[in-house]
Amino acid sequence: MEKEVKVLLIDDEPDFTKPMAFWFSSKGYYVITASDGEKGLELIKEKKPDIVFLDLNMPGMDGVKTLEKIREFDKELPVIVVSAYVDEEKIKKLHSLGISGVFYKTQELEAGLTLLEATLRRHKKFK
Repeated sequence: MEKEVKVLLIDDEPDFTKPMAFWFSSKGYYVITASDGEKGLELIKEKKPDIVFLDLNMPGMDGVKTLEKIREFDKELPVIVVSAYVDEEKIKKLHSLGISGVFYKTQELEAGLTLLEATLRRHKKFK
């Protein structure tokens, strides 16, 4: 990688964020975590991540609302939504908000890394 790529994980479940953060860090990524949408929005503005993994089901501001707020000030930031299950209606809504992909929590961490790298290549964040 030419530059350090910042990955923001927004999820209220440490059982997801801790292993995912460790996995991405071990592959050379700089990982930031937020446990809710409000903190995630602050970190996006403050830390300027290159890509976001955003959980859909969080207390308070859920992932859809968080994504809507992100798109108010950043239309280009690659966002991969994270969930155990997403129905077709919600997928349509998420695509209309410009998501870059969906990572299901039932998938292996390797699939998250593959999705991360493919998304960054599409967005030309690294070669």
